[in-house]
Order: sequence, then C-alpha cells, then structure tokens
Amino acid sequence: MSNSIERIRKVELGTGGPLVGVQGFGAMGISAAYGQTDTAAARDTLEATVEAGVTLIDTADMYGFGANEEFLAPFVAAHRDEITLATKFGFRFSADEQRYLGISNDPGYLKAAVEASLRRLNVEVIDLYYMHRRDTAVPLAESVGAMAELVREGKVKHLGLSEVTGAELREAHAVHPVTAVQSEWSVFSRDVERSVVGAAAELGIAFVPYSPLGRGFLTGSFTDAGKELSSDDFRQSLPRFTGDNAMANAALLEPLRRIADAHGASTAQIALAWVQQRAQAHGLTVVPIPGTRKRGRLLENTAATWITLSAEELALLESIASQVAGDRHSNMSLTSASREG
Repeated sequence: MSNSIERIRKVELGTGGPLVGVQGFGAMGISAAYGQTDTAAARDTLEATVEAGVTLIDTADMYGFGANEEFLAPFVAAHRDEITLATKFGFRFSADEQRYLGISNDPGYLKAAVEASLRRLNVEVIDLYYMHRRDTAVPLAESVGAMAELVREGKVKHLGLSEVTGAELREAHAVHPVTAVQSEWSVFSRDVERSVVGAAAELGIAFVPYSPLGRGFLTGSFTDAGKELSSDDFRQSLPRFTGDNAMANAALLEPLRRIADAHGASTAQIALAWVQQRAQAHGLTVVPIPGTRKRGRLLENTAATWITLSAEELALLESIASQVAGDRHSNMSLTSASREG
C-alpha cells in the first residue's frame, strides 16, 4: 500500500452488518455503460480502492449482461478477505446475454440468478445481495422469503433492496432483516427523502446512495451530453443530460462551485460531502458508492470524506434538487418515486 494514501474510516453497514469504508465503490462504469474502457487503468483504480480503505464494492448481474461481474472476479479473488462484495438480481436478460427482457423477482428466477452471479464472480458466497428493482407482479414477501432462503443456504450473507419505497422496505424487513437499501441520492436527486430514508433510519438499515455525483453531472463536466459524451455512453438517453435541460442544470452548479472554492476542493467533493452528511441529517448510516475508472478520481472522491460543510453552506445547496430539469431516469417506472403516494 502506498504510504501517501490515507485510508477512510469504517462504519457498520446497518444493524449487525459488516464494517465497511464510509465510502464505497460503484463498479458499473469500470467496464460498462460509459463507453470504451482502458483495462489497465481500470484495474489500477480497483487496486486503489483497497489502498484507500474503500471496501464495499458494488456490481450487478445486469451490468454488461454479466460482464462486469466477470471483470471484477480477479480483483475479488486477490482481495476476498478485505472487501464486502455486493451484487444484485432482478433484470432478466436473454440466454445469449445480449438483450434485456424485463424485471423479475420470481423465486425461480432468483435461484438461477444467484448461481450465475456466484459463477461469474468465482465466489462461494455473496456478502450483500440486492433485489435490484421491484417486480410488483410478485408479492414482496414471496421474493424476500426466497432471498432469505439463500442466507440459510450460505450463498448470501446479507440482504439489500434497491429503489423501494418506505412501505416496501418495512414490509420486506418484517420477513427478513434488511441490511442496506440502495437508491439514487444526491444534491440533484432527493425523492428518496419522502419515505424510504426515514424508514431506513427507523429500522436501523444503512442507506447506500448510488449516483451521488448525479452520474457525473455534479463534477461540472457537462452542458450537453449530445456533444460531450460518446455514442455508446448510456447517459445520452438521460433527460438531465440533453439539450436545454443540460444547460439549465449546469447553471445550478454555481453554489457548489463557490463552496468548492472556499474549501480548495472540487465540485464533486462538495457533492459527496453533502451526501455523507445526510447521515447526521437523517440519523442513519450512509455509504455512497461513486464510481470512476481513474485512480486520481478515486482518491479525490475519498478525500471528500474529510470535508464538513457548515450549516450556511448546506443551506446554499438546499433548493437545488427542486430546480433540476428532467427526470433522473429515462424510465421512471423503474424507480421507487413512481410508487410513492
């Protein structure tokens, strides 16, 4: 380990959950979704996570139709005792692994999905297994009951849910303890504060914000995705990244820039510091999972865990989410926001 890298502190991931770095790593973009990957740089970035104390590594079977799990397998093998490995099921894809076929929480599909993930990751047990999206055609108790069976079989250690409402989280937790809930949460996206954040705090469940940098928008790098992103970057399809929406949203970053200048930090670091401070604001454990393919960005992200924003600075950021143009997802039916009352 390089002596120049300061390791981040650890927190308990939910009541009775594993100890993990207070910031995790979202691995989707390391090999999928954002255009071509420099494999050597990506693997170096993965090594930097462990050096910096980032131990919650998050993937899913849908990322690259399973290719992301396979990409991570050698890293996981080299650091199995140092990391907490999270993956997800719920998006069905074709046998040739080239087409998405929809959402399924069916217990039969779950059993096949977990076996496939175990094989691709080359592990005997998954530390944290999430239901990636809610399939309302299947009773939640039935799905969570099948997930609980995986715990009893020793294939999974802890259960998680992604993009659920507060009511759904409570219902699932009554069937089997839920360790973590994952959803998009950032200065730009705060719909989770309607119900699921409060439910997680009440039940002692950790919150794992994905896209805490607004899928990169909060780095200040974008004004029009059509001009700034490659054709194979999935953000081309996101409403917030295109045309007039992108230009309007770029203007909302001015308070972030002012605060960043005052701290000698980047806008990304201020956005991450805001997410980290949701732990104190709402009384629960918060472990965001920003992703990157670059070692330098990884270390920039972890450095944000030492930044504390003042009450005045937090107030400057309070109204931004309500002004953001465009939905956070191209298909909002896949989000918990679509099922909120």
